[in-house]
Amino acid sequence: MLAVLFTIGMIIWTVFLVDGIIGLRKIDSLETEEKLDHGPLLSVVIAARNEEKQIQSSILSQLQQSYTNVEWILVDDRSTDDTGKIMDLLKQKDSRISVIHIEQLPEGWLGKNHALFTGAQQSSGKWLLFTDADVKFEKDAFAKALHYFERNELDHLTAAPNLSAKRFWLKSFVAFFLFGFSYFKRPWAANIQKSKTGTGIGAFNLIRKEAYEAFGTHERVRLRPDDDLQLGMLMKREGYRQKIVTALRLIEVEWYGSLKEAFIGLEKNTFAGLHYRLSMVFLAILGVFSTNVLPFLTVFSSDKTVALLSLGNILLSGIHYVLIIKKMTLFSPALFLVLPFTAILFIYSIIRASYLTFKRGGIVWRGTLYKLSELRQKD
Repeated sequence: MLAVLFTIGMIIWTVFLVDGIIGLRKIDSLETEEKLDHGPLLSVVIAARNEEKQIQSSILSQLQQSYTNVEWILVDDRSTDDTGKIMDLLKQKDSRISVIHIEQLPEGWLGKNHALFTGAQQSSGKWLLFTDADVKFEKDAFAKALHYFERNELDHLTAAPNLSAKRFWLKSFVAFFLFGFSYFKRPWAANIQKSKTGTGIGAFNLIRKEAYEAFGTHERVRLRPDDDLQLGMLMKREGYRQKIVTALRLIEVEWYGSLKEAFIGLEKNTFAGLHYRLSMVFLAILGVFSTNVLPFLTVFSSDKTVALLSLGNILLSGIHYVLIIKKMTLFSPALFLVLPFTAILFIYSIIRASYLTFKRGGIVWRGTLYKLSELRQKD
């Protein structure tokens, strides 16, 4: 039985590996792009709820951009800390900044999605950049992204940032997440014009405003906790021209400060990513365990066939892991050595998020409960 399982596993990993090798070559690095020095107005829309610790440093990094024809629309989404006050102070320092304070959340919306939609409605630019309140930018990030966008005649450009992590186990967890996301979602397919597979990253979603409005705006994803991904996926599916690039030395975000924060943060979109279905939860757990944990145990089997097939699975997944980590992160590929342990942590995060979603009757995001029954209707 194990021999059959691992034989199938080797076939699957071989397919993934070939697809990954070809696909990763299609992802350009934004660092090598030329700059657009002058051009139309760019509208940067940032939604923030209780981000007093992060938002000032993020906005200050953006105000230093070499591309200067920019307006910032900062949307305070019902914050209970000093986020709104900090936004107002930033507005006093730079006339390009405007601030919107949202006091109530309309029915049928998630807070962030409504805030981004509200900000976009008040924008004046040719392009819209949706980004988060904890993202930091090097001075040429906007200029290079806009040049790439125009050179490729795009409707949507998303950029993979450097997901910084200070602690070892958090770093290994982030690496595993990107590894799994890459072979499950195949983000490089966004760069294949004929493919219907798209992607989107919350740290950097640059969209031509005309395309955004024609697509249907954030109203199309108003109850999706993974709005950034869904926005990109739906736009590509409907034929909009899209690309993904890496910007590891231009854009940086500390995804989470600790492993505990990562578990809490993934509560909102883990179950959503599995379409709120227990069958998908079971398959995800089974898949992660059989591909990323079991071979590391059975490689010591007394059955030589099982042991060799296990080793083959480990080597193939290891090559794929190294390719992904070297392309999409600044981490060391040596983190593969603890892969089975981080896979177990990931399985725990799936079980935890699914259990808490059922227990609460929905997801809790930034202090607001969104009912599971309503989320499922919009899935």
